[in-house]
Amino acid sequence: MNTKYKALIATALAAPLMLTTGCIEETFPTNGVLQSQLETSSKATEALVWAMPAHFNTVGTVSTDLHFDWGEGSLLHIRDVMTEDMAVTHSGYNWYTTWGDVTGLDENKVYVQFIWDYYWQQIITANKVIEAIDLNTTNADQRAQLGAGLCFRAYSYLDMARWYEFLPNNYTSSKNSYGNDVTGYTVPIMTEKTTEEEARNNPRVTHDVMVKFIKTDLENAVTLLKGATARTSKAIPDLNVAYGLLARLYLWDATYHEEGLPHAGEGTATDLYNKAAEYANLAKGSSTPMTQDQWLNPSSGFNTMTPSAWMWGMTNMAEDRTVTSGILNWTSWLSNETTFGYASAGAFVQIYSATYQRINDRDFRKLAFVAPSNSSLSGREQFIDPEFAAEEFDAYFSLKFRPAEGNMEEPKVGACSAVPLMRVEEMYLIEAEAKAHVNAAEGKKLLEDFMKTYRYATYSTSATSVDDVVEEIIFQKRIELWGEGRTFYDIKRLNYSVNRAKSGSNFTPGSDMYVTSGRPAWMNCVIVLTEGNNNVAVREWNNPDPTDTLQPVS
Repeated sequence: MNTKYKALIATALAAPLMLTTGCIEETFPTNGVLQSQLETSSKATEALVWAMPAHFNTVGTVSTDLHFDWGEGSLLHIRDVMTEDMAVTHSGYNWYTTWGDVTGLDENKVYVQFIWDYYWQQIITANKVIEAIDLNTTNADQRAQLGAGLCFRAYSYLDMARWYEFLPNNYTSSKNSYGNDVTGYTVPIMTEKTTEEEARNNPRVTHDVMVKFIKTDLENAVTLLKGATARTSKAIPDLNVAYGLLARLYLWDATYHEEGLPHAGEGTATDLYNKAAEYANLAKGSSTPMTQDQWLNPSSGFNTMTPSAWMWGMTNMAEDRTVTSGILNWTSWLSNETTFGYASAGAFVQIYSATYQRINDRDFRKLAFVAPSNSSLSGREQFIDPEFAAEEFDAYFSLKFRPAEGNMEEPKVGACSAVPLMRVEEMYLIEAEAKAHVNAAEGKKLLEDFMKTYRYATYSTSATSVDDVVEEIIFQKRIELWGEGRTFYDIKRLNYSVNRAKSGSNFTPGSDMYVTSGRPAWMNCVIVLTEGNNNVAVREWNNPDPTDTLQPVS
């Protein structure tokens, strides 16, 4: 490594974390605000609304000494390293080894505690907004604010429920150590009206109950957000985001129903797939998919919410703890092209070699990763600093997430990046998949139209059956949303296998090189022990521990 870069990395990783107050909190103080004021003042409730995106950048949910504890972006990264599409170089700097190696994920571990505690803090933040505003208010500003609060809560429960929901697999029984069958159980529901007494005896709810709860929130959000004035920031959900969340919800519910799992919800699987397609189409609005330059630009690639395609995102502000820490942020972990981050210190993020090889060379998205030296694409990649890349980068290293403004050396600039939470491309692919489950030819046509129009004109696929067309759509979705924390849910939902041991694999034998038959057991997240200690209704209804149920390939 170039000497100047060695020195910069050593300095950054050795620097103490600074204690600061996030800029959102400083701009919109809430201490001392009375509930009556919140109910009558749009400006006062705006403080609570902005606390929701501010929570995404929380450092230290459990402890500031744990360098995976830096908010929503960390959860996205955790989910990605639990699939087969993201390999991370084994290094003493990698705080995500536990999830990549899928070890130590039982109820006693802090890795499990972080996920659980973070989500509940996020839900409480959304509940404060919902509690502060009357659902029947005629105040236009407050209607939009309440709609945003309902979207935030729905987003949190939808992600959490899909992560914790126990789905059958070939490695653990659906019955836990207490003999209770937890198939289809998600998480407890806590609303703005839940009392402490109720929270201490609050059971996990079934798939159907959770779907109904989330759907009610989102349908209310749609009503409130229709006709709202244009939002001033993509950090706050709007009507199209509400539609997008409904598309995700219906897709999840339809696949669950189709798998033949206990389901008492309304409609057939076909009805639900059609609903998913309908809402995905509505969610597109006037957004257009990202262009080649927007994807690959060394200065602005995947670090700004400016592109029309970005429907919703989160931003790291200069005053946020994620940025002032220097290293506890999205850029530090996801951008290999920095001199201050964990990625470039040794925890390099890479696309799985087998996933990369399957991407067509005409597809410009393939240039978001370093090509092997014998590839015709080698030398066509755009680097911020070719000298740095030449010295540091191996094949398959990611170039997708650039430091803000292409600034490799200054975290106060480079770490101020945006992170996508929903892009319109996902809606195109949800619509295609949902249609394919009902009519393979229709879903295939939607995929081909998307790919030929927005990715490469010569795209074609030989897939014809429902299963093959759906798999091809999911593959293109894996490429499109690589590193954005969404693939996990599709693998789990569709009962797909994970195979990290294909020829030429860049996973590590004996460590994280797993091959599963069907969905991995580790995708059924275990609830932290402290929740069972404090909530009697959960104590005997936890998911079985997936640790050591499968051994890595040596």
